[in-house]
Amino acid sequence: MTTELETVRREREFYRSLLALCDHENLDVLLGDALTLLVARVGAREAMIEVIGDDIDGPPHVVAHGCDGNRVAAISSFVSRGIIGQAMATGTPVVTANAAEDPRFLQFESVRRNQLEAVLCMPIGRTMHVGVLYLQGKQGASDFQPYGAEVQREVELAARTLSGPLERMLSRRDTIVPEPRRAKTADDPFSAIRGRSQVMADVVERLRLAAPLDVHVLLTGPSGVGKTLLANAVHLASRRRGGPFVEINCAAIPENLLENELFGSEPGAYTGAPRGGTKGKVEAAEGGTLFLDEIAELSPGAQAKLLQLLQSKTYYRLGSSDMRHADVRVVTATNVNLKTAIAEKKFREDLYFRLGVLEARVPSLAERSDDLIPLGLVFLKQALERHQLPRKSLSPSAVRALQSAEWPGNVRQLSNRIESATIHAHLRGSDYIDGHDIFPDDAQSPDDTSATLQTSTRRFQRNHILGVLTSTEWNMHEAARILDVSRSQIYNLVRIHELKDLRRG
Repeated sequence: MTTELETVRREREFYRSLLALCDHENLDVLLGDALTLLVARVGAREAMIEVIGDDIDGPPHVVAHGCDGNRVAAISSFVSRGIIGQAMATGTPVVTANAAEDPRFLQFESVRRNQLEAVLCMPIGRTMHVGVLYLQGKQGASDFQPYGAEVQREVELAARTLSGPLERMLSRRDTIVPEPRRAKTADDPFSAIRGRSQVMADVVERLRLAAPLDVHVLLTGPSGVGKTLLANAVHLASRRRGGPFVEINCAAIPENLLENELFGSEPGAYTGAPRGGTKGKVEAAEGGTLFLDEIAELSPGAQAKLLQLLQSKTYYRLGSSDMRHADVRVVTATNVNLKTAIAEKKFREDLYFRLGVLEARVPSLAERSDDLIPLGLVFLKQALERHQLPRKSLSPSAVRALQSAEWPGNVRQLSNRIESATIHAHLRGSDYIDGHDIFPDDAQSPDDTSATLQTSTRRFQRNHILGVLTSTEWNMHEAARILDVSRSQIYNLVRIHELKDLRRG
């Protein structure tokens, strides 16, 4: 039986060993000794220290106990991305007895799938968060026995002790900044498409080769992946670059107005029609490119008229029997599986074959994770220029927060988050963007640790709905489809949670 004197002696030895860590100059030795000391002290079943490396855009430094290489990769990259990401982003420890049932992590499928047990995740860093201490399970205890206050205190002490030498070692590369403005390549509009992933490079190369051929192009893929940017690049790389690029979002226009928007109308074609008639988007795009976004939202009548346009290069204004000829290239985009829509009789198969002379699927941000930080830097530079703000950098905690987050809204959501974070950092007078600037709603106040299940669930629901609305640029129809609720329910949820579209001031 342990006596009080032995307990005091062990505590003193633990504190002395922690202080000895400060003398280390080698990063790997420092992390290895710290983890050995900590595991011996708290008895974790699995443990890991992860630190942003010298190459901040590269893989982190990781040391682990109780798990092999595959398990370490799972913990670091997949299993606990939500837990580690929250600790890095907010600078607050994450403690849970059962991560799989914790409302804070219900949105992370990987946490649910792996049934994570008791977890303690402590951020490391004083001026900025450079890493985490991660403990899971306890030796000789049930899977879901939580880490007590005494263990939390000692792990926090270890994290504070590590902060000094780690920040000193990483001081040379502790932030990343946007690259200086570079001149755009005049003869390659696709140079504006940023990233380094092979999957995106393949899409760009396919479209670059197709652009001069004047064939119709169909872009598929999730919302927010940059299909509009690619469509514009196709236009600029084509022989029609001197003509107009006209865009229309088929989901944003009521069905009864869509044909008028596309093909125009004659005077008196309908009640309230302008005296001089209206000019449709097809006519406006003459000699150039017509980009139809969310093409799956076209009504059956509009689909038939679009098919006629593609087949014969002719169309009719509403209220007119005079055939008009059109010289336009049509580029379309959708986030809907058109083959499924065809099987369900919601989309014409003959129209699909006409539109998809060349089809290119644009990958989600999850499929091109190598592009995450490069894109973030592009959006940071754009935000600084747009708002005329002084230079700012991404801190290690911001990088880890970006890498750990799931991005259902893809590139569009990333752009919005970076712009918001840039403004947050400016308002607090900082030269660098931290994790809590990117995800301010994830930061917990001291009282949040005692939040009820109902409160936590409500907070998660609010943040999730706001994230979907932001990623769809507050398109209620699209947000309702993603959330699988009615439009009226979306409006009720916005009112209940007092959500606001910050773009409108």
